[in-house]
Amino acid sequence: MTGTIEAMMQVCLNGSRTAADGAAVPLTPESMAGSAAGAVAAGARDIHVHPKTPCGRDTLSPRVLAVTLSAIRARVQVPVGVTTGAWAEPDPAARLERIRAWTVLPDHASVNWHEPGAEETAALLLERGVGVEAGIWSGTDGAERFTASPLGPKVLRVLAEVTDTDPLGAVASARGLLSDLGSAHGRPVLLHGEDGGAWPVLRLAGRLGLATRIGLEDALFLPGGEPAGSNGELVAAGSAEYGAARSGATGHLGRPAGASP
Repeated sequence: MTGTIEAMMQVCLNGSRTAADGAAVPLTPESMAGSAAGAVAAGARDIHVHPKTPCGRDTLSPRVLAVTLSAIRARVQVPVGVTTGAWAEPDPAARLERIRAWTVLPDHASVNWHEPGAEETAALLLERGVGVEAGIWSGTDGAERFTASPLGPKVLRVLAEVTDTDPLGAVASARGLLSDLGSAHGRPVLLHGEDGGAWPVLRLAGRLGLATRIGLEDALFLPGGEPAGSNGELVAAGSAEYGAARSGATGHLGRPAGASP
């Protein structure tokens, strides 16, 4: 993997999780803002959030986006990004209409490159002055599509998203995904996993010196298996895990220097 290394910890506040995932998951603008403040105090330098309808569904609604972004920005001074995932608006044309109607703009937005309408969504975001995080999921053709995309050099960064939740399998999937991405158009790469794969992939990111993220979207439990009480707890634990991994190994694709493949 080549390109600029961005040693940054992003917090992913909530994702598509719901109240069924526990009271710690922030679902209202006010709770998202408070959770964001705690995460930034713990060391997060960037925020990824899923704005929610009152019933807890992910949405691209201009009104909900404006309220959510305003609440978070009243509490923190770091960049704030949102999702444009197809589950929030399945119809690609309607998704574009939603984005055109945004009155308060995020600093960046993630675009999942394997989803229908990804190129058009990314192009519109760039036109509106919103940075694009190219979401490249393992197990999809996202890496192939992205490496061929003329928009690749224009994105803010690549989110290398490992969807394998098995701890051992996730690391192997991460290595394969990074290999598939190649130079990633020279853009910075943020590597992260989810659920059972979240902590192993975060440690791999530390060994590689890549940006990463942690938060209740990706993990409901701390590294020792205890339930996470907040995004701040996860960021603090993530920073410690990242630092330990970074100081302990520098080998290619997460292997300690001098280790056998």
